[in-house]
Amino acid sequence: MSEVKIAAETRTEFGKGAARRVRREDKVPGVLYGHGSDPIHLTFPGHELLLALRTPNVLIALDIDGKSNELAIPKSVQRDPLKGFLVHVDLQLVTRGEKVQVEIPVQAEGELAPGGNLLEYVLDALPVEAEATHIPEGVTVSVEGLEAGASVLAKDIKLPSGVTLAVEEDAVVLQVLAAQAEEASEGAAEGEEAAEA
Repeated sequence: MSEVKIAAETRTEFGKGAARRVRREDKVPGVLYGHGSDPIHLTFPGHELLLALRTPNVLIALDIDGKSNELAIPKSVQRDPLKGFLVHVDLQLVTRGEKVQVEIPVQAEGELAPGGNLLEYVLDALPVEAEATHIPEGVTVSVEGLEAGASVLAKDIKLPSGVTLAVEEDAVVLQVLAAQAEEASEGAAEGEEAAEA
């Protein structure tokens, strides 16, 4: 995983009014915490941070006030529910070689068995533990030929080297459900016939 370099400035003003002023300047308020140190309140360039956060679990190399360089990963990202712009971000300090717990996206590939079955994502992100500088961008799971009632468990997913599960091995990640639309419409038709009789 590559690092994204972002310049950040320390923040001394807090509260809603200060946060609004920061956002009007196309910047994003945030907090950097971890390793037992006091939280550092920061301001990030809005556009650069938005682009960086398009990658799940992106590793961010922070240049804070041009003095200190820190590595961090996003822990909590708040967006405006209507317009989608960044409202606030929490970053966690990490060091090279340190293991961190993150959630990586799960993607399915392949065709289910014929019959109009539906694939349900029980977990759309898989909790794993990985080295901070080697977090996988996601995992792909084959669902080729799976029939109704079949499921994919966490232990069935092949993880990259150095990555371990941070969830129960028997946790269901994906499951195949039988299509129920026809059964529901047949049940409704039977109910109408009973009402007419």
